Parts: sequence; C-alpha cells; structure tokens
Amino acid sequence: MAERDERHLVGAFPSIPKQIRAQQKRLALLESGRSLFIEKGYEQTTAKDIASYAGVATGTFYRYFSDKRQLLLALLEDKMEKLMPPVPNWMHRNPEQLLASLLENYNNSLEAIGIHRVLPELLPKDPELSEVMLEARKSLHRRIYNGLKSAKDEGLTWGDLDLDTVAWTIILMVENSPEKAKQSGSTLEYDEMAKVICRLVFPPQIMEKLYISKSEDKR
Repeated sequence: MAERDERHLVGAFPSIPKQIRAQQKRLALLESGRSLFIEKGYEQTTAKDIASYAGVATGTFYRYFSDKRQLLLALLEDKMEKLMPPVPNWMHRNPEQLLASLLENYNNSLEAIGIHRVLPELLPKDPELSEVMLEARKSLHRRIYNGLKSAKDEGLTWGDLDLDTVAWTIILMVENSPEKAKQSGSTLEYDEMAKVICRLVFPPQIMEKLYISKSEDKR
C-alpha cells in the first residue's frame, strides 16, 4: 500500500486566516484544544469549551474548524513526526551514547506536547486515524530497518539477526517505556534503555570496540 498523507483526514478548513490577528485566534484555539483534550479527554471536550478556554466566541471556532476532530487532526498533523520514536544512527562512533540522548529528547518532547495521551481514547473509535498512525509506524519501521541493514552490511551487528523483528522490538520498547516507568514507579533511565537496545543489536566484540572508542573520546 502506498504511503498516505494524513492531511486528507483534516479536510478543507472553513477558513485559512491571513491576517495576523486571525492567525493568533486560530493558534489560540489549537492550544486551547490541546490543553483541554489532555486535561478532560477528547470525548468530554466540546467546541464550546475550546472556544471559551481560548477566550473567543463559539462561532469563531467554527470559522476555522468544522468540528473538534478536525482541530485534533490539525494538531496531530503538525506533531506527527515528534510523536514517533527517534531513528538511531547505528553507524555513529558511539551509538549507545547517541541513542540515550535521542531517547531523552524524544520523551521530553512527547511530554511537552502531551497530545499522545489522547490517542488511546480516540484510536479505537476512529479507523481512519488508526490507519494513518499505523502507516506512520510502518514508515518509522522501514527507516530503522534500513539503518540496521546498513550496519549489518558493515559487519557490525549479529549475523543471524532478523532485522524486521529487531526494528519492531525497538519501536515497542521505546513506545512503552513511559508506561514501564509508571508501573515500576521509577524514572526513565535512558542510558540503561540505550544499553539494552545496543546489546540487542551489537555482539560483544563490537560493543567492546565501542567502549574503547568511548574511553578514548573522554581522554
């Protein structure tokens, strides 16, 4: 199946503001919707609530968005890339350190956006959006797979690795790391997570070389 552009879900907006003041109102509605979806949940939030929170009339909401779903999809469209786990660079001279930094930045960004908390409520009821998210994850999988393939071609990974399985395993580990921390009552240890993932990818002799490189970098 060809990759789909998630913008088809948004549809045509009632109005695209050109004046700065109108753009500011639209941005205020987007931020209002984001805050309320996170605080109250998608189903419990109405267009009237969003407009009131943004300090505008309900009619102003419908000037820019056909309904709250369109507003949410506009938010997701803008943040889709940031909602997906990072793609590691396995060819980096210190992939473990780089991956730990990527994971920390990703989770900090995810928490700052917050909109991912709405998805578990919405996806089971919205097949179209579910398919778009699935396509985004498949695209992410291909990018991670291709990186692993390049590393394997260079003789850096385990020779018998099933790269397809490893790529999905990495995605699932990263996606579920916040829930793991929540259930265990501990903070996310990005260095430890990166270490586990790199042990999954690299055999001991390669990791030994990487640790040597890391030690040399600190001198």
